[in-house]
Amino acid sequence: MGKSDILWGIAPIGWRNDDIPEIGAGNTLQHLLSDIVVSGFQGTEAGGFFPSPAILNKELELRNLRIAGKWFSSYILRDGIETAEQAFRMHCQYLKEVDADVAVVSEQTYSVQCLDKNVFKEKPYFTDQEWQLLCAGLNHLGKIAQQFQLKLVYHHHLGTGVQTEEEVGRLMAGTDRECVHLLYDTGHAYISDGNYMNILVKHSNRIQHVHFKDTRLQVMKKCKAEGHSFQQSFLQGMFTVPGDGCIDFVKVYETLVKNRYSGWIVIEAEQDPAIANPLEYALLARKYIDRHLLNVAT
Repeated sequence: MGKSDILWGIAPIGWRNDDIPEIGAGNTLQHLLSDIVVSGFQGTEAGGFFPSPAILNKELELRNLRIAGKWFSSYILRDGIETAEQAFRMHCQYLKEVDADVAVVSEQTYSVQCLDKNVFKEKPYFTDQEWQLLCAGLNHLGKIAQQFQLKLVYHHHLGTGVQTEEEVGRLMAGTDRECVHLLYDTGHAYISDGNYMNILVKHSNRIQHVHFKDTRLQVMKKCKAEGHSFQQSFLQGMFTVPGDGCIDFVKVYETLVKNRYSGWIVIEAEQDPAIANPLEYALLARKYIDRHLLNVAT
């Protein structure tokens, strides 16, 4: 699928949702992985419902698929770095055993992404002291990730203390570029700031993992006007796959290629699988990629 140093994956969140387990509960691991093969992707990220490495590796081997990484909710500010480290080491051990590349980290202290709060107006903010503790803690976790041959990639995310372009810049400035890398997410950048290019351009040398998430503009405006929570917003259909929303992924992909990005680009769109058939949307994304992205000059 295009440049040999770019791997294309699709996240399991279109099939199953870790935060709302009842969504897509009937979709098995085998169903998910087989849909990924049918839609022509090279891998996925591990979900919370994924089995032990021995079982997972067998299923992956049968389908010639790979695991890119897995989400880790850090609570450095709430619980302290020692507690966060203990959980993160277990996380990294799992990722090493499934031959992953990155550990996706998001600080969830004060996060409203799973709460019934207006995600557009009630995001948390960190104090100067908390920023210092967070950056030091992430540097520490990044060094641990390296011990497992992994890269820590930080996920800027709606409803958290590291959401906006300004906050991403502060995190990048306050952390060691050798230990802490950036996960660039188009959808979160666009909804947060109304712009999805600035973070990409400003921090291209720190980006080591990418999520391609599209946005339905009219749904976003409605959710914003009605003050919906993060979960309410994605259940309303605010997110979708590339080619089904308002983001120009050609421009994004051209910039990644120009800056010699190598690594995973993972299609990700939180949707209710009962409404948005996961395979249908995976095929829609793949069709968009084939038609509009893979002919970009390399």
